Amino acid sequence: MSAEKLTAEKRTEFGKGAARRIRAANKIPAVIYEHGNEPTHLTLPGHATMMALRHGGANALLELDIDGDVQLALAKEVQVDPIRRVIQHVDLFAVKRGEKVLVEVPVQVVGQAGPDTLVVTEHPTIALEAEATHVPEAIEVDVTAAAAGTQFLASDLTLPEGVSLTGDADALVVNVVAQVTAAALEADLADSPAGAAEAEAAAESTDADE
Repeated sequence: MSAEKLTAEKRTEFGKGAARRIRAANKIPAVIYEHGNEPTHLTLPGHATMMALRHGGANALLELDIDGDVQLALAKEVQVDPIRRVIQHVDLFAVKRGEKVLVEVPVQVVGQAGPDTLVVTEHPTIALEAEATHVPEAIEVDVTAAAAGTQFLASDLTLPEGVSLTGDADALVVNVVAQVTAAALEADLADSPAGAAEAEAAAESTDADE
């Protein structure tokens, strides 16, 4: 993963008023956290930050130029306005090259499963440990031609070199199940007490109409 370069400014104004003024200037308030140090409050360029986060994904790696000092950072939390869909605030954590970090990486299903199946993603993300500069954007699960009943556990996932699983190895990540047909659903409803009652009510309604 290559780092997206951004120029950041330290800020000394805080609170909602200051945040509104920053956003009005097409910039984004941010905070970078570092082990053993107080968090640093920053201002990031609006459009460039949005493009960097969009390109880098959930764990975008940023190379920040902060008053001439270069600091690598991973996106930790991105707050987005639910209506205007613009970035409101970004939390980052400082990292170093070669440092191992714990991250949640999205699961991406690829391929077409077998006929009459439904692919269910049970866990949309997977907990991994990876080098800060080599965090994968996603972990692919290939379901090509998978039959109903096929299950992909966390331990079945193919991870890039240097990346290791930190969560439950037996966790069900993707499940391939049989697709329920309309005929099967109708039969299940007819066999159930509730379904029988509905069918009887429908029959009585038909008789009454006649």
